[in-house]
Amino acid sequence: MNMRRPAAMIVLLHATVLVAPVQAQDAVNLKKAMIGQWELATTDRSKTCVVTMKTDASPQGLKLDLEPGCAAALPFTKAITGWNVKGLDIVRLQDATGEAVIDFTEVETGIFEGLRQGEGVYILQNLAAARSLAKSMDQMIGDWAMVRGDGNPICGLTLTNTEAGNDNFQVFVKPKCEATIAAFAPNQWRLERGQMMLMSERGEIWRFEADDNAQWRLVPDSPNPLIMLRQ
Repeated sequence: MNMRRPAAMIVLLHATVLVAPVQAQDAVNLKKAMIGQWELATTDRSKTCVVTMKTDASPQGLKLDLEPGCAAALPFTKAITGWNVKGLDIVRLQDATGEAVIDFTEVETGIFEGLRQGEGVYILQNLAAARSLAKSMDQMIGDWAMVRGDGNPICGLTLTNTEAGNDNFQVFVKPKCEATIAAFAPNQWRLERGQMMLMSERGEIWRFEADDNAQWRLVPDSPNPLIMLRQ
């Protein structure tokens, strides 16, 4: 008896043949990219741990090393004995049975986020990039002027490294600010994904991005831009 496969089934079979190698290759490439030193940290980097991902096989995946201070900084790391890639894009730090201690997914190039229920979000980032970010944070602390496009100052602020909760830091606004800034009344700040964020007590957020002149401009841009300059 001559049995014919439905066209939809043939298409599905071809898709499976084509997609599977691509998926496998994605996982292989991700494993290769993860080899080396990474920083595991809270979002504000107040608690950090250096993780060295290795290529050596373990019973449930691949081996890793945690620096001695990890357990004290991030107690959940005591359970981590290895790592692996699950599916296409999940980087798993796992226990001795292969169960997830925390799963990470890439949110932007080289930066992974993972959630532990009841604790919050953690960041996994290339160690060199993370240390560069820390240097950037240090460079942000101090006095700033807000100016319009014509260069006239309209407000002064001080960004501090004093924790304000929720991974934010305190901001102090100086007297005699333009009415718009005074009404906004930012009291917290943080760096997030390449942006400087100013936040008010009411939850309003202004986002600034660095331009080619080492200035921070309010986004979206406007014909009369608001710019932050380091003093």
